[in-house]
Amino acid sequence: MRVLFGRLYRLSLLVAQGPQAWRGLVIYATVLWLSFVGVWSSVMMISWYKRFYDAVQALDLAATLTELGVFFAIVGLQVALFIVGDYLRKRLFLAWRSNLTDKVTAAWTSSQAYWHLRPGLSPKAVDNPDQRVAEDCRVFVDKLLLLSLDFIGNCVSIVSYTVVLWGLTDFTLSLPFFGAAIEVSHYLVWLALLYVALSTAITHVMGHQLKPLFFDQEKREADFRYALIQLRDNATEIAQSGGEAAERRRLDSRFQGIRQNWFKLIRREAILNVFHRPYFQTALRIPMFFSLPAYFAGFVTFGGMMQLAGAFGRVTQTLSWFIFKYKTLAEIAAVAERLDELMANTRAPAPMPGARRDIRQGLSPDKALHIHGLTPSTPQARDLARVPDFTIKPGKTVWITGPSGSGKTTLLAAISGLWCYGQGEVLKPEAKFLFLPQKPYLIPESLSAAACYPMDPSEVGADEIRAVLARVGLQHRLAMLDVTGPAALEGLSMGERQRLAIARVLLNRPDWIILDEATSALDAASETEMLTLIREALPAATLVCVSHTEPPRACAV
Repeated sequence: MRVLFGRLYRLSLLVAQGPQAWRGLVIYATVLWLSFVGVWSSVMMISWYKRFYDAVQALDLAATLTELGVFFAIVGLQVALFIVGDYLRKRLFLAWRSNLTDKVTAAWTSSQAYWHLRPGLSPKAVDNPDQRVAEDCRVFVDKLLLLSLDFIGNCVSIVSYTVVLWGLTDFTLSLPFFGAAIEVSHYLVWLALLYVALSTAITHVMGHQLKPLFFDQEKREADFRYALIQLRDNATEIAQSGGEAAERRRLDSRFQGIRQNWFKLIRREAILNVFHRPYFQTALRIPMFFSLPAYFAGFVTFGGMMQLAGAFGRVTQTLSWFIFKYKTLAEIAAVAERLDELMANTRAPAPMPGARRDIRQGLSPDKALHIHGLTPSTPQARDLARVPDFTIKPGKTVWITGPSGSGKTTLLAAISGLWCYGQGEVLKPEAKFLFLPQKPYLIPESLSAAACYPMDPSEVGADEIRAVLARVGLQHRLAMLDVTGPAALEGLSMGERQRLAIARVLLNRPDWIILDEATSALDAASETEMLTLIREALPAATLVCVSHTEPPRACAV
């Protein structure tokens, strides 16, 4: 329980902190105050029960009509409180969700945690981070607002209703017990406490296994959604390979996991409902039965009995908060564990055990790139081929060749600072680097966004983007510049994608350009044309080309 409260506390701080945090706290306090006014109106309703039913019992039509007017006034107040409170809660929900989403997104993208916490690179790899950022943040803030406001309001309600019930039961009731009589004062107060305490214990015993099942269900649902996203993103490759049957097997397997855990979850909920549902159904009726002894003993009138039942019902309902919210508490516990785990792992991504992390990154003293004693290794502690010491001076064009699987991509990852496994030293100049892989990442916002990435297209200008796209041989795609969304990139061949990546080089104008087989889909003439274009447009830039084949003769240095 202490661990859970720690998670809730840490995440709640993230939720409440942010731009204009005071405004959120003011809205929260306002909603809380409205709930307190709602408690006061409920206390007024308890008093109304006695006056109304006494007037009915006395056949006093005028008093009955007056109390009907009071009833509608109280109900009108409660309706107004609900509408205003609900509106403010939803405003606060959006603000606090934005705060939490911003912080979780920043933690996930800062220090390149999204790269280091992938499966195979860290023993604490984060599964389905997209679902944790999008769905878990929404669910956590929603449940946090619901539960915290309810909990604080119920604490105030318990005190208010118990004081009322204590005052109404200011008499001593004689109860038979195995042939003897027990004198009990304020018997409904003690009965409410005993009744709810016993019911709470039973609820926890029967439902404590729900939290891990909710945790697993979230993971399995996210795995299934991710498989569907992969099917969408790789539609061409799958269709050309005739991979529909394989994808269907994979989707069926993921969904089978959902079904299996769902059956476990509904069985556990059914066990809980064996007690929870009867308790819920009787919570509003039991107070009447427990108030009958006071009525038959002559301590209260019929209206007084209805007042007692109302007060006792309010006390038991507020004390039963844990019972009624048990499933929601299990859900927020599972979501809090997933989010807190994500935030903890992003602060210091754990390395794979047993693997060396002795690649030292430093600043070059002469604007050149220096590699000394570099031996990369896999995260599983298997050494790759030692990289010969070399220096690349600024402004040069260098080709790094080697057979497939010899560690060329790992070398580039070490140069970029991403790869930490192995030993050696990398000294880089303080300059603007741009790395282009064999399969370029194209942001699916628009053709302009893909060409300018990571810059914003507004920083470049539409005319320059058009001119560069034409220079790299994509003039036939210029009509798609006005299209937004993934449709703008639909139908691009791998060669066209690589040409678009070359356009990215020309628009970003980096000092160092690292091409990891970034022209492999082009024929020799087109490859020479693109590399010549880069050199002409950026004569002072350093160009490092990695390939498993010899460079085109026109590009060799």
